[in-house]
Formats: sequence, structure tokens, C-alpha cells
Amino acid sequence: MLAYILVLCAVAVRFLPHPWSFTPIVAALLFFGARGPRKHWWAPLVLLAVADVILTKFNYAYIITWDQFVTWGWYAAVLWLGTRLGRQPKMLYVIVSALASSVSFFLISNFTTWAAWTDMYPRTWAGLMTCYAAGIPFFRRALEGDLVFTVAAFAAPLAIQAVSHAMENTGDHGAAA
Repeated sequence: MLAYILVLCAVAVRFLPHPWSFTPIVAALLFFGARGPRKHWWAPLVLLAVADVILTKFNYAYIITWDQFVTWGWYAAVLWLGTRLGRQPKMLYVIVSALASSVSFFLISNFTTWAAWTDMYPRTWAGLMTCYAAGIPFFRRALEGDLVFTVAAFAAPLAIQAVSHAMENTGDHGAAA
């Protein structure tokens, strides 16, 4: 259930102001991959793709180009990466997965922006490097958000379990007294 809630939150945040790309998308995809049923992988992919189309067409008034399909493929890859974490992942693996997701999104999205939007940057090495340089401020905040939300998502079940266990123990002592 928590996996679905995280995906819905990630989609909702896309429609709210989120300064500098500080969003829970990576966390939701990694967590759904680790904890959600594989037969429902379509749910986060479809929800995020629909959100992208709505935002692109109606909020930003851009056209849908081939680079959007690359982003949707990246969503699927991060979801798959989450499956590699398993049900009880070590926090180090969770952090490394969040870092890998952030870095891969930065590299892929900036490259496809450079390649797809021919009027933004020259088709030269310098143009590509300019595109990457322009993305660095967004990358920093996206990386921070990815790490914070991913650690929180994977720590939440442990925290809930600990609180539940503590309440059970407290209840037993109260009943015995």
C-alpha cells in the first residue's frame, strides 16, 4: 500500500510548485520496484507518463518529442533497479541506487534535450557541455531530493514497525498493571 501512496504523492508533487526539481519521483520508483507487485508496474509508469503529457502540453505548452519516450524508459529502468534492492535492502544499496538514478537522469535528460531541441544548443561538443552546465543547478537539488525522499521512503516501514512494536509493549505493561 505504501508503494502506491508514494507513487501518487510523486505524481501530485509534479503539479505543485517544487523548487529546483526537489521531488520524490526516484524514491517512489525505487520503492515501488522493491515493494510493489511486479504485475502492477504499469501503474507508476502510466501515472507518471500521463502527468508528463499533461504538464508538457498544457502547463508548458511544449510539443511532445522523442526525448519524452527516453524519460519514460528511464522511469522503467529505475523501477527495475528497485527490484534489485529486494524487500529488506541495506541502506547503503538504497543510497547508491538513488545516486545512480540521479546521475543517470542528469546525463540522459540533458543529452536528449541537447539532441532533441535543435534550437536550444549547437550540435557540437561545446553545445553539449553547455547543456550539461545549464543543468547543474537543477541536478544538485534533484540529487538532494532523491536522497532525502528515498532514504525516508525505505526507512518509513522500519519506523512504523518500531513504533508499532513500542506501542504493543507499552500496551502489555499497562494491561498487566
